Amino acid sequence: MDGIVRRSVLGAGLLLAGAPRALAAAKPRVAIKTSHGTIVVELEAQKAPLTSANFLHYVEANKYDGGSFYRANRTTGAPKDGTIVGGMAPKQRPFPPIAHESTTMTGLRHRAGTISLGRYAPGSATADFFICAADEPYLDAHPHAKVTKDDDQLGYAAFGQVVQGMSVVRTILALPTPGKSRFPGMEGQWLDPVVPISMRRV
Repeated sequence: MDGIVRRSVLGAGLLLAGAPRALAAAKPRVAIKTSHGTIVVELEAQKAPLTSANFLHYVEANKYDGGSFYRANRTTGAPKDGTIVGGMAPKQRPFPPIAHESTTMTGLRHRAGTISLGRYAPGSATADFFICAADEPYLDAHPHAKVTKDDDQLGYAAFGQVVQGMSVVRTILALPTPGKSRFPGMEGQWLDPVVPISMRRV
């Protein structure tokens, strides 16, 4: 009887010892609630720790509440492919920008359902993000490609994947885009009205 008790205690101790490692390996999830339904994303916190932590910082500070999906960038000739772009409400102030975690660093790729961080120059990313409706390999880093004034070939920082709500992503991508473009060359991509969002960890 004593032997059984000792083995049980030992087994329980081993389980508890393994618990922190199991918890550390867990992938955080965030629900993006929209007027067209909810999108749940699972973050690759181990592979893209800096970008995932940045996104969670905004989520936990409620900075995305009152924000929106404001852009639907459909691929020419393939309108069901492309990305939807979201961000904070204009009244919100962003946190300082973070360093760029490229796909060559993380091993992640821009596939259907990938969530990634928007940027201008490397190291300029703050809160704006996008979700791919289809595989978009051109958004990955291409370190062996020729760098030009319009493309530094460093790609974008993928940091998670949609695990629920891809139909919502496709619905938003298909919405009318009569809004006035904020930037040259992006005409026909701006949602009007925008799709409001709020976010919570789940």
